[in-house]
Amino acid sequence: MREWVGGGAEPHMRSAEGRGVLRLRMRGGDLKGRCRSAVGMLLWRRCCACAVMRGPLRAIPIMAAAITGSGTGPKRARTEPVLRIGTHDGTFHCDEALACYLLRLLPRYRDAEVVRTRDPQRLAQCDVVVDVGGEYDPERHRYDHHQRSFTQSMRSLQPSKPWTTKLSSAGLVYCHFGSQILAGLLGQPEDSPVVTALYDKLYENFVEEIDAIDNGIAQTDGEPRYALTTNLSSRVGHLNPRWNDPDQDTEAGFKRAMELVGSEFMDRLDYYHRAWLPARVLVEDAIRRRFEVDASGVMLELPQGGCPWKEHLFSLEKELELHNPLLLVLFPDRSGQWRLQSVPVGPRSFESRLPLPEPWRGVRDEALSQLTGIPGCVFVHSSGFIGGNRTREGALEMARRTLALQGGGAQSG
Repeated sequence: MREWVGGGAEPHMRSAEGRGVLRLRMRGGDLKGRCRSAVGMLLWRRCCACAVMRGPLRAIPIMAAAITGSGTGPKRARTEPVLRIGTHDGTFHCDEALACYLLRLLPRYRDAEVVRTRDPQRLAQCDVVVDVGGEYDPERHRYDHHQRSFTQSMRSLQPSKPWTTKLSSAGLVYCHFGSQILAGLLGQPEDSPVVTALYDKLYENFVEEIDAIDNGIAQTDGEPRYALTTNLSSRVGHLNPRWNDPDQDTEAGFKRAMELVGSEFMDRLDYYHRAWLPARVLVEDAIRRRFEVDASGVMLELPQGGCPWKEHLFSLEKELELHNPLLLVLFPDRSGQWRLQSVPVGPRSFESRLPLPEPWRGVRDEALSQLTGIPGCVFVHSSGFIGGNRTREGALEMARRTLALQGGGAQSG
């Protein structure tokens, strides 16, 4: 049995001088100017947008020594016993690496030692145990999922949630502590719309995949068409010693695994908080203004490209009870030209609701303008899901022509 205290300094954090804390390094520009006009529109505008516009995630008061295991500043005198997070030794996986990382984001466990062992006596001395021990007992902070009797999912533990994937140790920790962790990082109440939205988003798009892979749940029925070998779980797995390495010690690799999953978790939270969440405001505003773009009401115009609009569009279609589906989205690209993109049939689908006309596909520039009779055409993708024009008016005319040629109908409200 080995004990490991802390982990390497996360690449997404930097030490705040003289204070021994770590502060998140944020990416991207300030969204306040772009979203200010939308503040006040529904609950999201009153709560979510305002929270996002405050700027970077709040500083996390984690002592540098607790992360690195050494620390360069003066040591803080310990006034309380050191808490211990127990997990198994030997070959490690993504789920327990993330579970340990998440626990150490909680104030209670921020200085905790990570004890890697399968010795029941050693595990009994730990304050919280994940992915080992053969029991799930949240009152005693035991979070294993390998026992035959374990069948818990996010939905079984929180009936308001839709996800039925069997939980791993990562999902168990996230289920019980995720809202508290996010509230602390964001400086928001646990029941705020911001925390609720990001809690769901991070589970569905980050933690659930780890749960499924660790429990051996296939993503699709039948034989996959190609291999996925660069996901986070695979990359963590490759940090284990190779079978023929002379040194089979796993301690350094587990430390790197915690750093890797922690970096990706925080980076994903940063993106969802600073980019994905504000995009909802823009998409909702575009939906409400859709008849100003075209009388059909099936086209949206976004003020800029790169906005993650798809998932918001599908959820807002349901929430706003639109009678007919939205079909096309227009937006400027970074060069100042315009794009028109077909709405897919689902958030993760490659199939389009209304692809651009087949004769246009794969044709470019002047040849495309002559074919369509629309000046300024740049391209239409070979699959028909997106096209481009030099001007807004040209892109809008391509969208209208697509609607006429492909048989789209008008929306009535």
